[in-house]
Amino acid sequence: MKMHAFVSLSCSCVLLAAGVAAFGQAAGEASAADKHFVHEALMGGMAEVQLGQVASQKSSDQDVKQFGQKMVEDHTRMGDQMKGVASQIGVTPPAALSAKDQALKTRLEGLSGAQFDRAYIRAMLKDHEADLQAFQGEAASGSSQAVKDAASQGATVVSHHLEMIKQIATAHHVTVNSTEASATSGR
Repeated sequence: MKMHAFVSLSCSCVLLAAGVAAFGQAAGEASAADKHFVHEALMGGMAEVQLGQVASQKSSDQDVKQFGQKMVEDHTRMGDQMKGVASQIGVTPPAALSAKDQALKTRLEGLSGAQFDRAYIRAMLKDHEADLQAFQGEAASGSSQAVKDAASQGATVVSHHLEMIKQIATAHHVTVNSTEASATSGR
């Protein structure tokens, strides 16, 4: 994996950490859409952490293992920060994975070797593409400044993750078609 992707991602994490202070200064009430976004972001982040743990343990490829570990680290950090926003706007963080994310996790746990790697890469491509759209949309049109700030910071990190997984997918000759992608993603 290219070093510049990790340096770039590390810079994003520093920016994300710097944004924590802005979360305490919410301007505007959180709409139902803001609350839904925060809940979904927390749910998706929890899935990324658990799927990343599976990848770092089960993958047969060093790049996939490293990406999985990066998901654990970055999405844990993002989740902790998003929980602060959730607390401000009255959203209770989810306690468990969604049924779709749990099904994906179970399916991945049943795979091994190159089969696992391809399925995980496909799921991460699909998830990060959808997540980037959601984060960018909320950053642009949210009601609560705290939620918009969190979404903006999150979009930066998710964008870097998407670039990383695209590089891994290219190296593994993995593509995602729309039918297959909807079957692999919980979000």
